[in-house]
Amino acid sequence: MSNLNVVNHPLVQHKLTMMRDKSRSTGGFRRLLGEISLLLAYEVTRDMPLTLETIETPLAPMQAPVLDGKKVVLVSILRAGNGLLDGILQLIPSARVGHIGLYRDPETLEAVEYYFKMPDNMNNRDAIVVDPMLATGHSAALAIDRLKQTNPRSIKFLCLLAAPEGVAHLAKHHPDVPIYTAALDEKLNEHGYIVPGLGDAGDRMYGTR
Repeated sequence: MSNLNVVNHPLVQHKLTMMRDKSRSTGGFRRLLGEISLLLAYEVTRDMPLTLETIETPLAPMQAPVLDGKKVVLVSILRAGNGLLDGILQLIPSARVGHIGLYRDPETLEAVEYYFKMPDNMNNRDAIVVDPMLATGHSAALAIDRLKQTNPRSIKFLCLLAAPEGVAHLAKHHPDVPIYTAALDEKLNEHGYIVPGLGDAGDRMYGTR
């Protein structure tokens, strides 16, 4: 799993534990997801390319580092991926946002696409695909299949929790895409949910069943 990056920052792990607790309220879960997504965004953007730009400070002109290329694009896998956007957009408020709508067939567990919308000029943008759960990996792999058709400069995948099965599936289909997560859990159960996990992230975030 050389493409897997587990973020072991103490604040990330503390907030994740609070989110796992089944007694956490919908509002509390949503707030924690926003907080932890900001911390994860700090790690996933650590190696973004820089270039130099001439500016003037109050005292002197200088060559100062700025992000290189067009604005980064955050690609949310609907609907739960939207829960990660708020925290990341606090860190990168100028980022563009794309959406990929997928649902999981309850019989086959395969992902089915129903929506796809990306910013223009993707070929000079770094893309960060966001979805709280990397379970079977089918949705993530399909989303990245579609995203690669727009030819972004680079792609990373960011999630809150990952299962070994999902990591293996995504690595098999997209070995060039690094995965960032707060935890690698034990396994998937017979329904395709991560164990011990935290339940369905979308339902807990939006208060639905």
